[in-house]
Amino acid sequence: MKRFLLLMLSLWKQQIKLYAVAALIGTAIGVFILAPSYNFIYSQENNNNKLSSLEYVFNQLTSIFDGNNTEDNLLLFYAEIGAMLGLFTVSIYGFLHKRLARIESLKAELQKDLAPIIAQGEGPHLEFKSSFRWDLEQSRVNRTLESVVLKTLAGFMNSRNGGTLLIGVADDGTILGLDKDYQSLKKPNQDGFEQAIMTAISTNLGADLCNSVHVLFHVIDHKDICRLIISPAHRPVFLTQNGMPKLFVRTGGATRDLNIQEALEFVPIRWKGQA
Repeated sequence: MKRFLLLMLSLWKQQIKLYAVAALIGTAIGVFILAPSYNFIYSQENNNNKLSSLEYVFNQLTSIFDGNNTEDNLLLFYAEIGAMLGLFTVSIYGFLHKRLARIESLKAELQKDLAPIIAQGEGPHLEFKSSFRWDLEQSRVNRTLESVVLKTLAGFMNSRNGGTLLIGVADDGTILGLDKDYQSLKKPNQDGFEQAIMTAISTNLGADLCNSVHVLFHVIDHKDICRLIISPAHRPVFLTQNGMPKLFVRTGGATRDLNIQEALEFVPIRWKGQA
């Protein structure tokens, strides 16, 4: 729990710094652009100004730097307006940027055929799982296997690029299908399987992360394959094992948990500048 709190505190510090910079930039825009512009327009409407716009703005800026501005209240108002605009702008930009990046990533992934994906084998952005909850060796439901799948999902979410997880495919690329997994569900079909996946994510990783996983089904050799396209998460993703929250990452073609020092170094870099 201590490690979890330290990691979250580190991320919050990064967010606060980002918003502080945006507020300062907005304040500068309000003081040095909005306020002089308003004063120029007002003076022009009242025929009190014979200077050009550049000359007028220059005089206004000079008076601000010299401390001779007689409209401090109005200046403070524009500073506040500018700060709010800066915060609003960075929030909107962050939201739109993540959405657009996510859409482009999904479009690129969806354009790939499944057969070539399987043929390329497992790697940093691709992993195979034989099943979700059915133990093929013991011929019974084994809930521990769900934890293995969740660990992989968490690792992909914590990466910068996400990844793809194929369920119903052996490590060597052999197509196994999902029939045994289906039989272990109350709804023994694709809908029931997808529901089980999303319930596991919501319960163990966080309900807000369900949107980071997109579920598709393919049929190869008359067998169903589940394809999970995982997008990078907007926050660190922890999976609790043995009563301890752990941060998993992808290293090569495997998923491992970080020790405290590694996690403290990883989080600020991975989520740097994100709101």
